Amino acid sequence: MGTGPDSSFAEYLEEAIGRENAGIAFSALGLDPSVSVRLNPMKPGAEFDGLSTAVPWCRHGLMLDGRPKFTLDPCFHAGGYYVQDSSSMFTGHIFRDILQNRLEMPQRPIRVLDLCAAPGGKTTDLASSLREATGDMFMLVANEVMRQRASVLADNIAIWGDPNVTVTSSDPERFGQLKGMFDIILADVPCSGEGMFRKDAKAREQWSEETVALCQARQRRIIADVWDSLAAGGILIYSTCTFNRLENDGNVEWICRTLGAEPLYPGSGKAGDFPGVMQTGYGFLLVPGFVKGEGQYCSAVMKTGSSKEDGRQEKVRRKTAKPQKRIGGALPGNLFKEKVRISQNGSLTVAVPEVIADDVETAASCLSTLRRGCTAGSMKGRDFIPDADLALSVMLSEEAFPRAELDLRTALAFLHRDRITVNCQEKGHVLVCYRGLPLGFVKNLGNRCNSLHPMNRRIRMDIE
Repeated sequence: MGTGPDSSFAEYLEEAIGRENAGIAFSALGLDPSVSVRLNPMKPGAEFDGLSTAVPWCRHGLMLDGRPKFTLDPCFHAGGYYVQDSSSMFTGHIFRDILQNRLEMPQRPIRVLDLCAAPGGKTTDLASSLREATGDMFMLVANEVMRQRASVLADNIAIWGDPNVTVTSSDPERFGQLKGMFDIILADVPCSGEGMFRKDAKAREQWSEETVALCQARQRRIIADVWDSLAAGGILIYSTCTFNRLENDGNVEWICRTLGAEPLYPGSGKAGDFPGVMQTGYGFLLVPGFVKGEGQYCSAVMKTGSSKEDGRQEKVRRKTAKPQKRIGGALPGNLFKEKVRISQNGSLTVAVPEVIADDVETAASCLSTLRRGCTAGSMKGRDFIPDADLALSVMLSEEAFPRAELDLRTALAFLHRDRITVNCQEKGHVLVCYRGLPLGFVKNLGNRCNSLHPMNRRIRMDIE
């Protein structure tokens, strides 16, 4: 293959999966990427025209035979599904295997951290898995250190609609203050991006052996910084979208040897028993040419340590929480399906599920929090103005607001922020829906409606 980046990359790939396999993978990098989505089990109703097949390791995952215009599907804007690479969904499969077979579940709500979470594909997968496994007995912290990416993450979580997800934007070293708080940490660490060469030409152009070495060092720092926040007996899921051993098995071996852990999938495991999934020394590797998706590596280790360090059975020592103005009685009484703790964030009223409210405040005492629970709305004089996020939350009571079902054309007009009318006799705030999925609020004035759909979420492309 000559000299240069492609030659060096080919050598790394051959070292990881063998020469013959590397040739197949290298050829597959020239093919078009596949398209897949993962359905939101809390928001059924999304449908796809044409052929689709199941993703083998994700029962809510679908491989599509083409790329539809997701922007022109109201179900996409309602959080009915997430567009996610099928290989990326394998990390969610490992997470579910750990929940079901490898972790002793605590008596309290389980605490999970998605450390490098933007834009939210894996976070929404974890949230769905946790809700199906535990009901509402979980707290999931989704963190992204880069503020702009963290804002995208927060918006995607709001659209997905799970109030048990808290979004933060903090450096991993800040998590070390939360000693033993988390039962599971997913670290989908920044990497050299070899697995994304097919989707991202820049990743291929920027790749070098020096980049691999820098990524390996940064990945080790990230894991070391966050390690104290993982309880003894807790589990770290380590993943990358790259192939080389240095950033994958090499780092897992380093974690076990240096930080103190035992591998959960050493050498073999039924969890990876799917066509095309390769077993490595410590985990699993998904490679284009052998699976339909892009590149993904995933492994997991259990933290070893004494029971004195175990934060899983005892309450985490709580730091002084950031002051929050708690309020009561300002909201309509039938807004939520469950008991919530209400607080004020500027002019906005925020509701956090009571079952995790203390844990959320503990996390907020150490971290820069962008989103927690559900933003319910604000008061304007004596009137309550519902927030767009409230419409999308799975915690919203079905009796809270009158509903109006929209056809496709009207739903797109609403999302485009065009003027619409609704078939609803009741005036005031109305929840507009498409195929039963809430899209947002309008204030129905009878002959017209005022839209409460956020400008930053509106469809900008031509909908005709």
